[in-house]
Parts: sequence; C-alpha cells; structure tokens
Amino acid sequence: MLRNVYLKSLRDQRRGLIGWSLGIVALVLLESALWPSISDMAGLREFLDSYPEPLRKLFNMDAFVTGTGFLNAELFSMLLPILFLVFAISRGARAIAGEEERGTLEVLLVTKLSPIRLALEQAALLATTAGALGIVLFGALVVCSAVFGLGVGIGAASTGALAMVLLGVEFGWIALAIGAATGNRIVALAVASVLAVGAYVLYVASKLVDAMQPWGPASPFHQAIEGGPMGAGLPAAYGYLVAAGAVVLLAALPVFDRRDIAGV
Repeated sequence: MLRNVYLKSLRDQRRGLIGWSLGIVALVLLESALWPSISDMAGLREFLDSYPEPLRKLFNMDAFVTGTGFLNAELFSMLLPILFLVFAISRGARAIAGEEERGTLEVLLVTKLSPIRLALEQAALLATTAGALGIVLFGALVVCSAVFGLGVGIGAASTGALAMVLLGVEFGWIALAIGAATGNRIVALAVASVLAVGAYVLYVASKLVDAMQPWGPASPFHQAIEGGPMGAGLPAAYGYLVAAGAVVLLAALPVFDRRDIAGV
C-alpha cells in the first residue's frame, strides 16, 4: 500500500521513465558511434580552425579533437539540454495544475495532505525522476566511451550528467511553481518554456555579441554548460541552478496554500 503521493506518482511514472531512458541511451550511442570516424579524419584541426571564432567559442570546438570535447559539443551544447528540459518542464507543469485540470486535486486535498506538502512531494518526485535519467545518462556515457574509445572519465561523465539534471530540475520546479500558483497547466508550460528559450538566447548572445558578454553568467545555460560540462569539475555555478528553482518554488507555496481549489 502506497503511503504518500510521492511514492504513488513515482510508481505511475515508471513506464514513462523507461521510454525516456531508452531515448537517452540511443542518442548517446548514435553520437558515440561517430567518434571513430571523426577521430580518424585527416585535417580535422584545420577544418575546425576554418569555422568563425564565435561559433568555435559557442560550441567549444577547440576541444572537438578529444572524445570528451566531441560529446560536449555534440550532446551537451543543445541535444541533451533540450531532452532534460522537455522532460522536466512537462512534468512540472502537470504535477499540480494537471491534477487540478482533471478534477483530482481537490480529492487529494480532502485528505490530511496539505497543499504545501503536496507541492513539496511533487518537487521531490521531479528531482528524483530527473536524477534517474541522469544516472542513465552517466551509465550510457561510461559504457559508450569504453566501447568506442572516447576516453571519457568517470568524473567527466558524472559532472556532465549532473549538469543536465540540475538544468532540468531548475526549470521543472519553475513550471511546477507556476502551475501551483495559477492552476493552469498551459500557462505553466508556456512560461517555463519561454524562460528556458530566453535563457538559451542570452547564453548564445553572450558568445556572439561583445556587449552581451557580461550578462552571459546570468543564464542557467552558461551555469550548466559553459566550457563543456564534462570535465568541468563541480563549478559553484551549479548551486545557482538549484537555488533559482527552489526560490521560485518556495515563493509559490503560500499562493498555492491560499488558493480556492474547490472553486476551480
């Protein structure tokens, strides 16, 4: 017998997690399989040097000649962030607001479960599921590195996976907070998605436009993937990823607690 919303929701999401996990493994496998042919390419360094300097900085292409640099550029600059953001934002948006749209939220709150506890359990669930995908990503990186000779170390794979988890959790918590405060899943999905796109645009602009460079560190993408997350160690900027989402979530809790759920 499941004793709380966290465990019940975790059980309900297990099939979806399997599907997302398989997608991440397939993506890492496909990109890693390209490395042997890329690494043997004659004149690779000269080819990379022919790219404009802003693009080389944006995708960290100067490190492209190593397996770690190759995956940083191919996976961690765009593809994996998109996957983790789509996963986390969609789940955050429907964690509370989705229940409210289906008319099941008021049933939960009739029990002894308080609105604040419900929101916190859903936030913990989102962090847990994103973390599970991070573990899958870590395992796929380690195995594919060994199979295809990319030379990605355990530490590099760990920091790369952690960066994706934290990036997803930040925006997932933002979506959850907006959904809890407004009761509208579409609004939560739209606002969190727009914020994520805006953050990426700011990050790209800081690489391409000199006037925007001082603003780059404010972007969560800069905090998560600057210089390539694999091999970056544990930068202090990772703390901002957790703090920003947590602050928005905590600010939404009193609003959610005071809302008239039964009147929806």
